[in-house]
Amino acid sequence: MAYTTIDKPTDYFTSFLWTGDGSTSPRSHTGVGLQADMMWSKVRSAGHQHNLVDTVRGVNQRLLMPSDNGDEDTTCTHGHFDSLDSDGFTTTNAGGNWNVNASSQTYVGWFWKAGGSASSNSNGSITSSVSANTTVGFSIVSYTSTGSNATVGHGLGAVPSMIIFKRRSGDTENWPVYHKSLGATKNIKLNLTDAVSTSSTRFNDTEPTSSVFSLGTSGDTNGGTSPFIAYCFAEKKGYSKFGSYTGNGNADGTFVYTGFKPAFIIFKSTSATGAWQIYDSTRERFNDGTQPALKANGNDAEFTKNVDILSNGVKLRDTTSDANASGVTYIYMAFAEAPFVTSTGIPTTAR
Repeated sequence: MAYTTIDKPTDYFTSFLWTGDGSTSPRSHTGVGLQADMMWSKVRSAGHQHNLVDTVRGVNQRLLMPSDNGDEDTTCTHGHFDSLDSDGFTTTNAGGNWNVNASSQTYVGWFWKAGGSASSNSNGSITSSVSANTTVGFSIVSYTSTGSNATVGHGLGAVPSMIIFKRRSGDTENWPVYHKSLGATKNIKLNLTDAVSTSSTRFNDTEPTSSVFSLGTSGDTNGGTSPFIAYCFAEKKGYSKFGSYTGNGNADGTFVYTGFKPAFIIFKSTSATGAWQIYDSTRERFNDGTQPALKANGNDAEFTKNVDILSNGVKLRDTTSDANASGVTYIYMAFAEAPFVTSTGIPTTAR
C-alpha cells in the first residue's frame, strides 16, 4: 500500500501572507494556489481578532472569530472578505480598521479545500448541509439545532479525528472541540485556555462514526433551534495528523512525529491550562531555533517560540506550559507541506 495518496498537499491546504494597503475599495489577492472553501486569518503585526469564513455559510460579511465567543458578524465594521476566489480572495477594508487590510499591517491566512457547493445530508436525525472532500478528510457541516439528543451527517466517509463547533447566532457560545485523543466524554474550547472538561451533554458520550457525529443538549453544540457550523477532519496518512504527546519540560524537548513536514500545526495542553499555539511553514524562520507563533484563543500579535519544524514532524524546544511542560498532556492538529514519502515510495526533498 502506498505511503500516501496525496503527493501535493498544497492543492488542499496552504498558507498565504499579505500586507495591508489601507484601501477601502475591494482588493483582490492572488497566488494562494487553490480555490478554498474555508479561510482562517489573523493580523500578525497587531493585537486584533482572528477571522474565519467559509463557503457553506457564505463568505461576504459572514465572519466568525475563533478567539471570541460572539455570534457570526454580519456587519463587519472592521472590514470583511467579499469572496474566496479561484486563486485567492477579495477583501474590503472599513474605515482603516484592522481585520483584513489596514495600512502596513501584516496578515496570514490558512486555506482549506472542502467539496465546493454544499449538498443535503440526511444520514443523521438532523438533516445537514455539507461540503465534503473525502480525499483529504475535510468537511464543512451546517445544521440547525433541536435541543434534543441527535446525530448529524458529516459526509467524510471516514471517522472524524477532530471536530470544531460554533453556534452562529441566538446566544454567545464558546467553540467546543472534539478530539479523538480525548474521546466523546470530554471536550476542550478553541477560544479558551481551559484544560479539558467532562460533559455528557456536548457529544452525548458517543464517538463519531464514518457517517455521523452525535450531539447532546448543550447550548454550544445543540442548544435551542439555532444555526450551527461544524468543521470536521479525518486523518489521512501523509497529509494530516491528529494526536497527543506528553511534555518533558526540557529544551531538548519532545519530538512529535507526523510523517510529513507540517505546513500548519496547532498545539493545546489538555491536562493543564494553556494557549492554543499555531505555527506554519510559510512564516517559518530557518536556522535560528525560533518560530513565529499565534494564539488561537487570543488576539495577541505574533511572537516567537523555540520550535523546530522538521521533514517528518516537530521538535519542541520550548519549556513553557503552552507546549512542553513536564508531565503535561497535549493534543495537536497538523497538515502537510509535503509527505515524508510520496505515493511512489520516493522520499521528498527539502525546500
